Amino acid sequence: MTLLRLGTRGSQLALAQARLVADRLEAAAPGLAVELVTIATAGDRDQATPLAAGERPGWFTTAIQEALQRGEVDIAVHSLKDLPTRRPQGLVIAAVPLREDPRDALVSRTGAPLRSLPPGAVVGTGSPRREAQLRELRPDLDIRPIRGNVETRIRKVREGEYDAAVVALAGLRRLGLEAEAAEIFGFEELLPAPGQGALAVECRADDARARGLLARIDDPAVRLAVTAERSFLAAIEGGCSFPAAAYAEHFGTTLKLHALVASGGRIVRSKMGGPAETAPGLGRQLAEELLQRAGLR
Repeated sequence: MTLLRLGTRGSQLALAQARLVADRLEAAAPGLAVELVTIATAGDRDQATPLAAGERPGWFTTAIQEALQRGEVDIAVHSLKDLPTRRPQGLVIAAVPLREDPRDALVSRTGAPLRSLPPGAVVGTGSPRREAQLRELRPDLDIRPIRGNVETRIRKVREGEYDAAVVALAGLRRLGLEAEAAEIFGFEELLPAPGQGALAVECRADDARARGLLARIDDPAVRLAVTAERSFLAAIEGGCSFPAAAYAEHFGTTLKLHALVASGGRIVRSKMGGPAETAPGLGRQLAEELLQRAGLR
């Protein structure tokens, strides 16, 4: 029996995601046993600071990556949208094994969709990306920061602290809570964060055993799509700091990338298609177009 130690955050969602990866690995490599090792990150320890104010690159990932670098775990599973585009030395994303539905969802106290919430309704989100798009859809809402895991956010809505909250549909599905969604937003309403719904599995670059095992569960089509999204984000982060969203659709050998940036109270959107193998360049090119149109270049 070969043992592989998998580093993960300790939330119910993180553990559910880690088990999905562990199950795939054990199915792909008979005789392999995957042990989950929970690691607390800065974002787990600080449950008070609003995400928009306190979040910094690696808030939910750095502690796990450092444990991986020290050899305390063999692989690490992250929500891909949490991974900074600047890569840590000595680590590689060796597998992007699966992607759940990347759309956003609304959880509301009364079960009402966004359009039916009363004027001034309190809607919780810790994401500037979601806030910018919500304000475009419903400028009359009172949008406030919210912290906590998926279950905590739902509880805060049920107890009346918020009238509604926006969460990732992927998280609801992986926790078996999809029935809590009062509305699932289309991409034209709320474009998701780059990599939303996808999982990333890291290992040390010099660990041939782990890289070989992870290659068995990598999904090339998903990897190409999120590569386009993350290259867009990397180009945006290179010169500015403001809400951005991106989602790539895979059509055989072609990718279509949808993206937006929000700056100065307005949202600029665009889309671009190209051969799938040009995913990195596609993301950079669309970022440059949007930055120019937003007057940021």
